Formats: sequence, structure tokens, C-alpha cells
Amino acid sequence: MNHRQLLLTGGWILSMDAVIGDLRTGDVLIEGERIVAVAPRIDAPEAERIDARDMIVLPGFVDTHRHTWQSCVRHRYADIDPQVYFAEMLGAKGAAFRAEDVHVGTLLGAVSALDGGITTMLDWSHVQNSPEHADAAILGLRDAGIRGVFAHGWPLVDGASWMFDSQRGHPQDIRRLRDRYFASDDQLLTLAMAARGPEMARREVWLDDLRLARELDIRSTIHMGAYARNASVRAIAQMHEADALGDDLTFVHCCFSGADEIAMMADTGVSASLGVHCEMNAQGIGDIPFDRLLAVGIKPSLSGDTETKCSGDMFTQMRHAFAYYRSWMGGNHSCIEHAPHTLSLRDVLEFATVAGAHANGLAHKVGSLTPGKQADIVMIRGNDINLTPVSDAVGAVVLAAHPGNVDTVFIAGKAVKRHGRMLNVDLPALRQRARASQEFVLGLS
Repeated sequence: MNHRQLLLTGGWILSMDAVIGDLRTGDVLIEGERIVAVAPRIDAPEAERIDARDMIVLPGFVDTHRHTWQSCVRHRYADIDPQVYFAEMLGAKGAAFRAEDVHVGTLLGAVSALDGGITTMLDWSHVQNSPEHADAAILGLRDAGIRGVFAHGWPLVDGASWMFDSQRGHPQDIRRLRDRYFASDDQLLTLAMAARGPEMARREVWLDDLRLARELDIRSTIHMGAYARNASVRAIAQMHEADALGDDLTFVHCCFSGADEIAMMADTGVSASLGVHCEMNAQGIGDIPFDRLLAVGIKPSLSGDTETKCSGDMFTQMRHAFAYYRSWMGGNHSCIEHAPHTLSLRDVLEFATVAGAHANGLAHKVGSLTPGKQADIVMIRGNDINLTPVSDAVGAVVLAAHPGNVDTVFIAGKAVKRHGRMLNVDLPALRQRARASQEFVLGLS
């Protein structure tokens, strides 16, 4: 089969591939869905040429934990006691979400992620109030055109029975979803389990949930160690004692997880996801465990967590991660042996790309501009007034760029944003639907 070729020419390439490295001026050749070559100059006379001069060309960002269904009530909870968020969004308001609210929230969040250069996102969807809610979330991801990992959670109807010493096993509807939507893993959307673990469920329950996920051959992602109340649970140690840890798991936050527990993660290949901006905004969530993770060789991935408390774009996560670690370690706050004294800009960019792909189980497909991988590519305008003249492309991306600088986004070789404009989405209609959903959820209509 002959695939259309695209040639991105003359860009400043940050490949995030250790062999290819950076190219101050280089080309990227795409054929169909895949990258076929990255080099200083590529001769491809039959290819459609896209001028990448004055552009920074890099792999799409990878978000590993986003409660995308909450996007229509953005920014409501950062200035409120965190317990209000839990009581409302994981309580009565979440229980009242209609399937249409889940669809538009997921669509809005996914489109916004794409607009900011996030090409892969794990949708941590713990609003499975009915099978229709699950279908709506999956269709929201599909309608956006993002590469998505749909992490299926639990209902918020009678939510306490699912979240506090729960005796209820993971909803079996996940089997239907596996068969109906995710029979193949070679597609844009894949399936994971948003699981509960020892902090929320009884031992026999969380063990059975993990067995179910492994039977379905999907990854599991679990909140761990957020807020002081979870420190004494020592959930990671419990899972280690049960021989349940493995490289198919990602743990989120880990703020009150002990250094010994994080070492257990490293020993068993468990990956980590940090929602840095939300963690810094969530009063009492605890120390972001960069030092403990890096000390044992875990490169954390990054996430937008919930836009009810923070900005979801990856630029914000990167610059907060860089500043947090530099300030923390520069002030000699950490007593963790072997923690790196400092963090580089490239380290942080790796968290947002390569480490994210690994944590989502997609490192073989995305995360770097490597021939053979999917052509998930972002082009950032280096001649925008906030970035020009670029002297260090990595520094420009991590320290100063924002979604408005994103000129072009490709998913599997297909443009979803060009010349700064989103394609294939009716933004006025989406805004109108989002406002209507917000009014319903907040009781304003």
C-alpha cells in the first residue's frame, strides 16, 4: 500500500531519541501513520513539504492522569478546602453527572489537550455511573481525535461504598468495553483500569480487581499516598507483601508514600505519575516525591490531573516541576540519599514525553521522534514574540512556551491543528455545550 508522505523541513528538532539527539536544522519524513526518517536533510521529492523553519519540532506530550470528565467545571476548587472538592465532585455533583456531561467534559478536555500539544492522554474516568457514562467518555476521546488511554473507574452513585473500605469489586462492565471498543490494542484508543488499591478497598477486593485487569491484559493506574490520612495505610507495602506489584502499574501522587515503598516500586518496575500543578495547589497533599523517585531511578511522568484545581497544559506541569525541584534541592530540604542535586531542563522534557509514554504502556509507539514510531509530532513557533530569538530550544519549550505557541499537531501522521487553529472540531458548538453542562452540574440552570 502506498502511503502519502509528508516532509517537515528545516526545523529545530528535539527528537528525545538518544541515538538521533537534537538537530539544530533537520527534517522529519512521515509516511502514513509513521515516522520513517529523521536527519539533517532528507531527499523526498514526492513528499508534501511542510516548512518547519523557525519551528521547534518535538514528539507530542504524554499526559498520564487526567480526570477529563471534570473539564466543564474548570478552576472552581483550587481556592477552596480540598475536602469540598471530594464532597462535591466525588459526591453529590459527580453522582448527578449525566452521560452527556461526561461526553462534553471529556471532549472539551481532550480538545484542549491537543491544542496545547498533548497527543496522548490517560483519561482517569472515575464517573462510571452507568454503562452509558462509559460509552460517552470513550466517544468523547474518539470525537476529539486524541491518542487516548481510557482508564475505567467506578460509579459515584453510592460513592462511599466504592471508596471507603469497599467490599465492591470493580464494575464488570469493563469486560463489555474491552470486547466492544478495545478488542485490538493497535488503535488510537486503548483501555486501562482506574483501580482503587488498599487505601480504598479491602484486601480481597483490590487483589481481585488487579486479577481482573491482568486477565484482560490491561494496565492499572492507582492513586497512592495523597494526604496524610493515607500515610499509615502503607498501601504500596501492602501490595508488595501480597506480591502484587508489577510493571503494568502506575501510581499517582505518592506524596505520603515512604522512601522504602518507592524503592519497592523501582524494584518491580512500577511507574509514577505526578500532577505537579494540582499537587502544589492542593493544600495538604504532601511533598511531591521527585527526590524519592529519582533517587531509586524512577523517572516520573507528568499529568494535568483535574482542571478544577489547576491548568491542564503540559507546559505548566514542566515548568512547575523544574522550579519545584530546583528550589527544594537548592534549599537542601531533602535528606534522601542518592537524590540528584539538581534537575535539568531536558530531564523535565523527558518526563513529559518518553517517561509518559512508558507509564502509559506506549513507549513502543510514541514519546520520541524515532523511525518506526507513530508520527505524533508537535511544532512550536520559535519566532513568536515570547520565544524569539531561540537560543536553547529545550529551555524555550520548558521555561517559556504555552499552548498559544503550538502551531501544528499531528496524531499518527494526521494534522489535528495547523497554523494555530484546531481542525475537525466545531469550537463554538463545543463552548455552548460546555456552558450548558456546567450550568446543569452546578445547579445554575
